[in-house]
Amino acid sequence: MQTRQPEPALMHRTAARLGRLTTLVALVALLGACSGAEHGDLQTWVEQVQQQQKGRVPPLPDVKPFETFTYQAYALRDPFTTFIETESEPVADLPGGGLRPDFNRKRETLEQFPLDSLKYVGNLEKNGVRWGLVQSGSPDDTVYKVQVGNHVGQNYGEIVGITETEVKLVELIPDGRGGWNERDAAMALNE
Repeated sequence: MQTRQPEPALMHRTAARLGRLTTLVALVALLGACSGAEHGDLQTWVEQVQQQQKGRVPPLPDVKPFETFTYQAYALRDPFTTFIETESEPVADLPGGGLRPDFNRKRETLEQFPLDSLKYVGNLEKNGVRWGLVQSGSPDDTVYKVQVGNHVGQNYGEIVGITETEVKLVELIPDGRGGWNERDAAMALNE
C-alpha cells in the first residue's frame, strides 16, 4: 500500500494557522500578567489624583475703557509740512531764483529709470566724440548710447563727462524749501 503525502499548500496553511494561534496565546498571557497585583500602587496613585480637588481658573480682569484724546496743538507747526530753517538762507530768495530743472524740456528715455538701476557697460569713440553705453534696468536690458549733455535717472541727471571707467553726471535734487541743489553722481563701469 502506498501512503499519500499531504499537499505543500495545505502544510503551509496549517503552519500559518499554528503561528497565529501561538501569537494569540502569548498576547492573552501578557494581558493577564498586567492585571496582577504588582501594578496596584499605580492604580492607587491614579485614584488619589482623581479624588483631589480640581483647580480653579482665575476670572478675567475687568477691561478698562480707552480714554479718548483730542489733539489741540493748533498753534504748533504742522508735522506733515516741510520744515524751513530761518537761520541759513532767507526763504524769500529760494523759490524765485537759483537752480531748477527745465520742465519744458522733452524727457529722455533713460530718465524713467532710477540711477541705481542703470549700468555703464562700455564706451565707443568716433571722430573724437566719446559715447557711453548704458544698460537699462528694464526687463529686456536694452543698451542705449549716451553722450555729454544727455539726461539719465529720475533726478534730472545731466551727463557732464564720459571716461573709460565711469559716466559722470550732475543731478538736481529738491532741497525741501522750494529750491534745488546740485549733486555729483557717477556710474562706474561694470566688468
